[in-house]
Amino acid sequence: MSKKLYNTPNLDELENGPWPSFVTGLKRLAQDDHAGAGMVRDVLATLETSYVTKKGYWKGGTVGVIGYGGGVIPRFNELKDENGDYKFKEASEFHTLRIQPPAGMHYTSTLLRDMCDIFVDNGGSGLIAFHGQSGDIMFQGATEDTTQTIFNELNDYGFDMGGAGPAVRTGMSCVGAARCEMSNTNESAALRTLVNAFLDDMHRPALPYKMKFKVSGCANDCMNSIERSDFATIGTWRDDIKINQDLWKAMVADKGMDYVVDNITSRCPTQCMKVESDTSLTIDNKNCVKCMHCLNVTSPLTHKYITKDMPTEAILATGDDKGVTICMGGKRTLKIGDLFGTVVVPFMKLETEDDYEAIEELAGEVIDFFAENALEHERTGEMIERIGIVNFMEGIGLEVNPNMVDSPRYMSYVRMDKWDEEAVKWFENKAEANA
Repeated sequence: MSKKLYNTPNLDELENGPWPSFVTGLKRLAQDDHAGAGMVRDVLATLETSYVTKKGYWKGGTVGVIGYGGGVIPRFNELKDENGDYKFKEASEFHTLRIQPPAGMHYTSTLLRDMCDIFVDNGGSGLIAFHGQSGDIMFQGATEDTTQTIFNELNDYGFDMGGAGPAVRTGMSCVGAARCEMSNTNESAALRTLVNAFLDDMHRPALPYKMKFKVSGCANDCMNSIERSDFATIGTWRDDIKINQDLWKAMVADKGMDYVVDNITSRCPTQCMKVESDTSLTIDNKNCVKCMHCLNVTSPLTHKYITKDMPTEAILATGDDKGVTICMGGKRTLKIGDLFGTVVVPFMKLETEDDYEAIEELAGEVIDFFAENALEHERTGEMIERIGIVNFMEGIGLEVNPNMVDSPRYMSYVRMDKWDEEAVKWFENKAEANA
């Protein structure tokens, strides 16, 4: 039976227009027959009041579950009447549980239904986000009394608490090799290696500020890891792009040369592609920066030039010598504005057990250095900006690699004095390491 809602004229306006509105979803939850429906009704009323008064009424606090120092985002309602009583009592608390998703974010429909039932049947509001920018499954709308119960059942189901506060945060990886032909590494294995190794740092906050891992299988970076993570692992390759000349020529014949030039070759950032007189393609792979544009445009998902025997064959494909590039220091706006990650490891293989141990060891060095040298409320990128990349590299035990600088001729800030001497040192160190 439909339950009467508060009068919310300002929120009603947000339901107008062609796009779906979160208000419609909240109203449906508020009228459903479940224990958290009253909480949602009072949340709507609180939000309507905020639109009228132009004030926010939520404050933080401390809410947790046994054995964990983070993972719950507390929200207490400050909206009270003249007597000091909660104006909308059922929304006096509206806490959020952050739960780690599976690597690659793979779910079955049964699992999703079960998670929804666990949340709602234990007094939750029913408002769930798959996924927040943190990467977590966000169960939004619990009280102090229900938080522990909800977590216990989710934990019994096989899910763990995510990160919150000054800690290692929940990691994210793209779907990668499970469904994408652009994958250059085992994204799920890389993420699980990093997250599992530092679960204690995630559950018990002890860092100056947050530290986040993200893994993308290629430079398309569907996880926004270069922009949004302190430790970004990007799948790449270092041999030549593979070209199916027959399919390429078929595309040129069908689409026309203007299409090829306008949409593919002219958009190569280093102009390393050339269509020959017979319409075959040559690529100067030494100058290729793996931007992924040409592979995206000619992907089997975007063209019809596929063979009968191999229906997923690509016109252009990544090379066979695959690995990862590691960038550090990406973040959104805080003290010094947005930062992209800086390349600290241009290429490393990530195939054997030793390779995974190496990336885990590097991540440990980064976390230890960050814990000891970052200022309070300072991200890794801001620390690097403050102390300098050379000091950071020395602190985490990495040699400066000339390949960290993609193309010196394009970098106005690169100093070339003593370049030859430093190059000799680098080759000597490399030879010594391989001896």
